[in-house]
Amino acid sequence: MIKFYYSPAPNPMKVALLLAETGLEFEAVPVDTRKGEQFAPDFVKINPNGKVPVIVDGDATVFDSNAILLYLADKSGQFVPAIADSAKRGQMLSWLMFIASGVGPFSGQSVHFRHAAPEPKEYALNRFDFEAHRHFAVLEGHLANNAFMLGDDYSIVDMAFWGWARMMPFVLGIENPWEQYPNIKRLLDVVDARPASERVKEIVSAHEFKSEMDDEARRFMFPQNERLA
Repeated sequence: MIKFYYSPAPNPMKVALLLAETGLEFEAVPVDTRKGEQFAPDFVKINPNGKVPVIVDGDATVFDSNAILLYLADKSGQFVPAIADSAKRGQMLSWLMFIASGVGPFSGQSVHFRHAAPEPKEYALNRFDFEAHRHFAVLEGHLANNAFMLGDDYSIVDMAFWGWARMMPFVLGIENPWEQYPNIKRLLDVVDARPASERVKEIVSAHEFKSEMDDEARRFMFPQNERLA
């Protein structure tokens, strides 16, 4: 059985969604990052980078959310173009890596500088807010002409994006970004309506994660600040 190490953050939720969609058997193992459990020696043996998500599937250990999506989709033969379909496979890899290298990092930095960083932060927030919007605008334009990220086929690319799209109000600091991004909202609503999305909610609610961002949580979430002490 696959062991799935997770928290409620956007990246683990992508993997939870795919696991729920595929029907693969798995055990969900919570890792409370605000308690520093990602730095426990036993966990670092699984992922030396000290982050979730991670899966352990027999002899295979896979970390990084987008690598896990690709691994599980290929394993199950679902939600991903076949390797032999080079044109569609290339499109899938391009958009999947666009989300991995662009949407995720810039959204994460927008969240950090908007909600966590001390002043002065105007330059950094402007930089990452601009790039978050730019990446979302690229996806908005693509979805204007496509039902899903790969045309008519629901895939791991939609799941990868769903992890972040559901967080857009928090990422952008806008209560209702959907007037600006209606095609993203359409995709989000379609994915949210799938039974697998309800299964993701069950996975999250099965464990009570620490919600307080107290001094202990800040120490674990932002260890770089120790260098400023």
